[in-house]
Amino acid sequence: MKLLENQCLDCLSDLIHTLSLTTGSCELQLKLESYSCKMTGDDKKLLRQMNSAAEEGLQALSPPTFGGYHSSNTPPHTGEEQDACSTKTFHSLVSCLNASFKPDYDFSHAKSEEFSRIPNLNMVSQDIHNILKTSLGDSYSDIKEHMWNTIDREIQLAECSFYSYNADLDSDPYAESLWYFNYFFYNKKMKRILFFSCQAHPYSQDSEDDMF
Repeated sequence: MKLLENQCLDCLSDLIHTLSLTTGSCELQLKLESYSCKMTGDDKKLLRQMNSAAEEGLQALSPPTFGGYHSSNTPPHTGEEQDACSTKTFHSLVSCLNASFKPDYDFSHAKSEEFSRIPNLNMVSQDIHNILKTSLGDSYSDIKEHMWNTIDREIQLAECSFYSYNADLDSDPYAESLWYFNYFFYNKKMKRILFFSCQAHPYSQDSEDDMF
């Protein structure tokens, strides 16, 4: 995985973070990152390991959960699997997490059941809307169109499939968050993934200092 520099995504992430400090109910820490699916040496090694362990080349996924607020006090959904993805797709999602959080966290041993496939963009956008609207109030309405236009220019949403990650709270970066979401916008044709992650944290003294 290779991070694709995108100043518009960086500015959008900074904007939402700033709005959370000035008008929101908590501090939001975001990742809006675009990645090329071209594999590094480590990626290729991980794919070989996954292929050797996979049964029939498929990875079981959990049903999606909505309403946002995947609380850090709530374990991932472990109900009956209703979907699956190829090992290569699962590998791309895990490699994206590794690239985004390295060197602090390693997701190479993440379970496929911690991921879900989202049937369509409307479900993703509505979930994100509900979460950010609740957190930012009217400030989110002011930037909503700009946000989705910026994302669309980078990843071509009409061509994407959509996935989410429900974290393993014993070993991931979300244990201290109030809530979080993680969405992957995967454009197979472009060989690109846009990763949209958001964590909510209580205001700290440092956060309050950043307001001034």
